[in-house]
Amino acid sequence: MSALASGEPMRLAASDTNNFLVPNGTFIAELVAFVLLLWAVWKWVLPPLQRAMNERQESIRSQIEEAREARERLAAAEREYRELLDQTRADASRIREEARAEGQSIINELRGRAEEEAERVRQRGEEQLATEREQVLASLRTEIGELAVRLSERIVGESLAEEDRQRRVVDRFLDELEGREPQGTR
Repeated sequence: MSALASGEPMRLAASDTNNFLVPNGTFIAELVAFVLLLWAVWKWVLPPLQRAMNERQESIRSQIEEAREARERLAAAEREYRELLDQTRADASRIREEARAEGQSIINELRGRAEEEAERVRQRGEEQLATEREQVLASLRTEIGELAVRLSERIVGESLAEEDRQRRVVDRFLDELEGREPQGTR
């Protein structure tokens, strides 16, 4: 025990100097160096790093904002495009309808003109037929009158030289003929 007793205090003295919980000079020097290193990092390294990070964050934020604005502009442009497309379709439909209506009015106008022209042609034809009928009737009256005069001269044996008398005889004869004609042939 004496050996143990004599060796124990020595170990206790050596273990007192090696105790890691007790600060020694190395620890204090390391602590001062660490604090100086932290201060140097804080003073010279951290501000440029923070500036770079802030600039990068601002750049990203501005890019996000620009992208959002671009999306909004794109959406507005798409809306405007759709509105213009719808308006163009409506205008095209309206123009087609106007063209159809105008075409129909032109057709109606041309049809009216054609009907008017046909009516004028029909009237001219009727007038021409009436004129020709009158001419034919006058020619027939003259020819029938001459034939009637010759025939009556042969029958009566006297001359019908007077024109008034001739005309009366012819008119009376034609009136009798017209009175005998069927109703639809005149």
